[in-house]
Amino acid sequence: MKKASQIAKAFLKLSQPEAGDAITNLKLQKLLYYAQGFHIAIHNKPLFKENLLAWEHGPVVKEVYGIYSGFSSESIPVPEEKIVLTKKEQELVSSVWKVYGQFSAWRLREMSHNESPWISTERNKIISHKKLSDFFKTQLVDNE
Repeated sequence: MKKASQIAKAFLKLSQPEAGDAITNLKLQKLLYYAQGFHIAIHNKPLFKENLLAWEHGPVVKEVYGIYSGFSSESIPVPEEKIVLTKKEQELVSSVWKVYGQFSAWRLREMSHNESPWISTERNKIISHKKLSDFFKTQLVDNE
């Protein structure tokens, strides 16, 4: 199982700040939330080991937030190191980026605030994998 910081770097690698496609810490947190939620819904296990917490501005991985907190609301630079993910992990990250990367940090915040995992979790408490699974399974499209 990957660390959330590795998944965060994979999202940062997909960004193109020079094209106006930058990622702030707030946006990164929401991308991690969507990646974790969909991974649990599809594979019945978490993508990364760290917990998501229900903070005031939405779901947050505290460990990743701490790494990038120095950027405040500024764009986080694209990491230079190679990020190694399995094919399935990379496909999931790319899919989440394709769908959710187009939205601003504040739009993603608003979206997460209207979703049951955050709504039903007391502030600053862990958002359970069950809540993520139950909600994100309703978001999957059945291709059969």
